[in-house]
Amino acid sequence: MSKIGFIGLGIMGRPMAGHLLDAGHELVTVKRGTLDETLASKGMQELADPKAVAEAAEVIITMVPDTPDVEEVLFGVGGVIEGLKPGTLVIDMSSIAPLATQEFAKRIQGAGGEYVDAPVSGGEGGAINAALTIMVGATPEGFERAQPLLEIMGKTITHIGDQGAGQTCKVANQIVVALTIEAVSEGLLFASRAGADVAKVRESLLGGLAQSKILDVHGERMINRTFDPGFKIRLHQKDLNLALEGARSLNLALPGTANAQQLFQACAAHGGADWDHAGILRALEALAEHEVGQS
Repeated sequence: MSKIGFIGLGIMGRPMAGHLLDAGHELVTVKRGTLDETLASKGMQELADPKAVAEAAEVIITMVPDTPDVEEVLFGVGGVIEGLKPGTLVIDMSSIAPLATQEFAKRIQGAGGEYVDAPVSGGEGGAINAALTIMVGATPEGFERAQPLLEIMGKTITHIGDQGAGQTCKVANQIVVALTIEAVSEGLLFASRAGADVAKVRESLLGGLAQSKILDVHGERMINRTFDPGFKIRLHQKDLNLALEGARSLNLALPGTANAQQLFQACAAHGGADWDHAGILRALEALAEHEVGQS
């Protein structure tokens, strides 16, 4: 069993850390307010800062919102690198910029550690059920060391390539997810405005070529109007910013991604930055002056 420093106990980080505790690992984290009672009851301990966490742990896992957050945790004042021991495995499971990830990997390896980027897909439900899809960028040795821990938290673990490749895969994932959520929104909105029973429309579509997990999970959210976040719009905006910035540097056009980003921005402008990303439906409803399910 390993002593793990887990930094980032948000919507997804909490259950992920819980699975590691249940598997018998010892966990420490950075003190941020009141520690979740469930994690505390399982023995998770709090330390003053990321440096102290690194001094106490053999493995560091970060699960924080954005590129600057990872940089601050790893390299800021009192950061992980100040307490890093030779051979420490650092696994970043956040969704951040691929190029920054490559730079972070060089710095950690230069200090004697091993760096793995392992962003996840599956949302809160995937984290709770230990069914996450995990996209890994690592050396072969790094992946071999990280894999047993990743298998505790996820169901589908794929070694994509060297450091940064996991984050590239995650950006691609977020493009597909955003455009599919938009497509489901448009389909259900069309059906509703035409007077069809949207629940039956969704049921029928789930049996045909349009079937997808997003139609299943997010389509149900849209019909039931449950927009409490499994994954917040503002975080998906951050991921699409990574996609659009990367596309610009690669001289690519991603028109569908840009359109989805504008719809997310419309939601944010109406106070919806913390809605679930299925809330993109609300931007389309505002344009149509029709709410899905209205007669």
